[in-house]
Amino acid sequence: MKLSLLLLAASCAGSAAMRAGDSHIAAGAVNALGVDLYHAQTHGEGNLLLSPYSIQNALAMTCAGADGDTRAEMQRVLHFPADEDALDGSFAALAHELSDAAAKSVEAVKQSKKSGGPNTPIEFALANRLFAQRGYDFRPAFLNLVMDRYSAPLEEMDYKKEPEKARATINHWVEAQTKDHIRQLLSPGSITPDSRLTLVNALYLRAPWEEEFNEKATKPDRFLVHGRDAAEVPMMLHKSSCGYAHRDGYQVVTRPYYGGQLQFVIILPDDPTALPAIEKQVTPTLLGELARLPAQDVILHLPKFRLEPPTMALGDNLKALGMRTAFDDPRKSANFDRMAPRKPNDYLYISAVFHKTFLALDEKGTEAAAATAVIMPTAMAMMPGRMPAPPEVRVDHPFIFAVQHVPSGACLFLGRVTDPR
Repeated sequence: MKLSLLLLAASCAGSAAMRAGDSHIAAGAVNALGVDLYHAQTHGEGNLLLSPYSIQNALAMTCAGADGDTRAEMQRVLHFPADEDALDGSFAALAHELSDAAAKSVEAVKQSKKSGGPNTPIEFALANRLFAQRGYDFRPAFLNLVMDRYSAPLEEMDYKKEPEKARATINHWVEAQTKDHIRQLLSPGSITPDSRLTLVNALYLRAPWEEEFNEKATKPDRFLVHGRDAAEVPMMLHKSSCGYAHRDGYQVVTRPYYGGQLQFVIILPDDPTALPAIEKQVTPTLLGELARLPAQDVILHLPKFRLEPPTMALGDNLKALGMRTAFDDPRKSANFDRMAPRKPNDYLYISAVFHKTFLALDEKGTEAAAATAVIMPTAMAMMPGRMPAPPEVRVDHPFIFAVQHVPSGACLFLGRVTDPR
């Protein structure tokens, strides 16, 4: 029987319950798999957008039902520790930290309005759900675990008799969770009478900048599309306190969102044609370091952009990384006995992993959807004498970006812009 695993961009009503745990365990796994999948998608010259946090949420729930060699493979590919209680608790802790940051911003906005600051708080919502075949023999311990640690309720449907109705139900739920940013995630035929379970993770984020760009300062300017073809795009301009570093071959700017718990990361090659070489230097260790860059004034020229890539099928990427038996390769090797009793001729396996995302960036902040999610800048000591001029960073050619949760370092979104038009 097929186990469909869907990873998508979305919002949700409600938040994960707080659990005691170290969010850095989940953050490390999120970034490590995110980098693996990013590198697997860098063929060609197009824009790219992934939600590592969303992907890992759905896969973590799935791994909770795996056993034997299938479980060992998934733990290795997903960079999960052997201590499953610590892992599940860490995902719960990270979800709570993100929800708590959004809740605190609601109160902070009330005060900021008095001084002319942002008048909209951060919105962060994470949703998990199991769409399951009515009457199928799922183990209560599995259902209890994903509900307790991942806030994933069970919704029954009839795949056997009405697969298209089930597909429509899932698609409508996704649309509602994403404020209509993700439409028709599942194409006709993706749900069949053999389907038994679809695990869906959804996330929605709206984050205003700590300091907004002045819309009047946005002007048409040149951007080298794919590093070579000049095109005119709306370019924003602002001087503000950002994390900054100039390393071998690239600059890094981290610009905080309101409250400082989230930030937008820019990795800009010095050479407009050097994006492929700099992409090879992106590692989980580097992403973790970027959460702690010292702050200084930066004059930033940044293009507005909007990314809406089509649905991605990640199954082949995961198999290439070594997660084969989960997809029943070779035949009859899938083992999800902790999810439902494994019988010789009736057992679950993953048939597909779908992922879809959305992200728009402008003068006010960032809005993003994808089954996903993500700091406190260190003030530099004032030095006597004349201060050097702030660095001026012109993001006028292809760059790598991330939306990052600063305290844990987890990247909610990771991608690249080669053409912001």
